[in-house]
Amino acid sequence: MNTMTLWHISGWGFAALAFAALLVGFSKTAVSGANTVSLAIFAAVLPARASTGVLLPVLIAGDVLAVLTYRRHAHWPTLWRLFPAVAAGVVVGTLFLMWADDGIVRTSIGAILLLMAGVTVWRRRTADAGQAPEQVTSRAGRAKARSYGVLGGFTTMVANAGGPVMSMYLLSAGFRKLGFLGTSAFFFLIVNVSKVPFSAGLGLIDGRSLLLDAALAVFVVPGALFGKWAVNRINQRLFEQLVIAATIVGGVQLLLR
Repeated sequence: MNTMTLWHISGWGFAALAFAALLVGFSKTAVSGANTVSLAIFAAVLPARASTGVLLPVLIAGDVLAVLTYRRHAHWPTLWRLFPAVAAGVVVGTLFLMWADDGIVRTSIGAILLLMAGVTVWRRRTADAGQAPEQVTSRAGRAKARSYGVLGGFTTMVANAGGPVMSMYLLSAGFRKLGFLGTSAFFFLIVNVSKVPFSAGLGLIDGRSLLLDAALAVFVVPGALFGKWAVNRINQRLFEQLVIAATIVGGVQLLLR
């Protein structure tokens, strides 16, 4: 496997990965889905296929910090409703990674980023329109949970990009800020940990990639602490606009690379 190791990365490359790791921590405790910028950076600095395996333990580190911060606010009925569909999406994503080469994975990540940017724009427009969320216990709500779960499982397995999908689902289900953060924290911790055997089996995680992860995990902590401080102070609208713009740039860059 051609996993990039710590000593094969330039100083600027490591600085970019460190910033991406810091942004992971921030996204886990403040703005879920902002780590789409992180996966664009990882895929730009590292081989696209290997980047998904290197990023996964960094995400798990952020998930642990988010659970410790918001563990009292999780809504478990929603989580149990999502997990079966997510598991199906993870299996489909694993089969895709068994078939796809680095170029296809890079193109797929770029396309997923642009799709997620479009999803986020659509979510913000519907939120601005003041539409009432659907009841998650209705037939339409259950169908929505299954469709979002499969898409979330696939995107999180292939590109660690399930954040915007789940953000859109949780917001459309009417979650307030703390319930949103607590539910998504447990969701991604459980899903990301369950992905580890699949990623290891595909050769995306090994001792060399974990060495790089150990160096990057240090930067997740200050990002998470800053996110916890900023969650009630940040201008959410402006930040989402910046995240959308950065996501689009990252997606286009990967598609043209």
